[in-house]
Amino acid sequence: MPRAPKVQVSRVHAWRLLCFAFLAASAFAATPAVKAQTVGSSAAATEARLRQQQQELDKVRRERSALEARLTELQRSARTIAEEVANLERQADATSRLVQGLDVQLTAINQEVDSATGGLINAEDELAGKRAVLQRRVIDIYKRGQLHDAEALLSAQSFGALVARYKYLHELARRDRALVNRVETLRNQISQQRQLLVRLQDEVQRNRAEKAQEEVRLRALEGRRQRNLTGVLQTTVQTRDRLSQLAKDEARVTNVIAGLEATRRRAEAVPNAAPVAPSTIRTTDLGKLDWPVDGNILYRFGRVINPNNTTIRWNGLGIGAAAGTTVRSISSGEVVLADLNGTYGLTVILQHGGGDYSVYSSLARLDVRKGQQVVKGQSLGTVGATDPELPPHLHFEIRPRGRAVDPLEWLRKQRP
Repeated sequence: MPRAPKVQVSRVHAWRLLCFAFLAASAFAATPAVKAQTVGSSAAATEARLRQQQQELDKVRRERSALEARLTELQRSARTIAEEVANLERQADATSRLVQGLDVQLTAINQEVDSATGGLINAEDELAGKRAVLQRRVIDIYKRGQLHDAEALLSAQSFGALVARYKYLHELARRDRALVNRVETLRNQISQQRQLLVRLQDEVQRNRAEKAQEEVRLRALEGRRQRNLTGVLQTTVQTRDRLSQLAKDEARVTNVIAGLEATRRRAEAVPNAAPVAPSTIRTTDLGKLDWPVDGNILYRFGRVINPNNTTIRWNGLGIGAAAGTTVRSISSGEVVLADLNGTYGLTVILQHGGGDYSVYSSLARLDVRKGQQVVKGQSLGTVGATDPELPPHLHFEIRPRGRAVDPLEWLRKQRP
């Protein structure tokens, strides 16, 4: 009986050591991992979609820039109005597709704004609830004091009660930690969603401004295309009228020369007629005749396709020169025409004998008269500008036996 107190004391001591062991285990137990939500996944997906749409819009912009560069090239070089109109149509199509793409992007952005706003509202509501729960837990923990858990374990009357209380306290601590982590996660999520909303709202404003600019550009392109189409119709009518008049004036020159040739041949056919003087232009002059005026070639002999896709056949050579430049005869001869000739303007026709003629048109002034004899290099008049579509120039023809040929075959290869 005397040893009973020692046994009781030893049991109590062992019980307390066991309680402290449970307390230590509770204090240093590994915290279960809390599965965190990927807060930035939605924002990353949104930005990826916006980048993809932006890349598609940039592709259309590059296509349109290439068309604009092509249009500039067409305007700097000889081109047809039809090509310019076709280019403007392609630009308008690209701009229209760009506006449609911006509409699609704006719709997607607005959907993302709605989604982000809904997510933000839900997160804020959940955060408010979690904060209320956390606040109550903090108050409860404060009221119970720092030794509450130890007292709960130490007051257990049996090992089973100790294990049950330990499990309860451990689960309670785990839930408290999960609550704190969730509150922190919600704070981060709300912050990121607010930043996403700001970016999306900026994108909406930028998209609307860019769409407005593209719509203005589209209207301008359509207006320009319509003006060009109207210009094409007007130019076509004017060109047809001009070509018709040129054909008439050309026929007039041909008829004048044909009439002169008929008269000459009848005179030669008269019995005992005086011998006709030979032509002052001989085949030995091929490639050796002086130019009637020094200048650049505007158009050549033969069939020519104009920039507006019309076709004209020139019976002579267009030599560009400053207005007022003196025009000289290529050889001696008689002036058989010195008068106004429709679109050809003031015209001089020289008869060189033997049925050979030279024609000088688009003159501003006449220095000779019909029936006058001229010598090689004599002034016939000055360069003028009778064709509104061409700069000042001389229209020059050579007609051996009355038939129009390429003047370049007769003129010097190198002009002085």
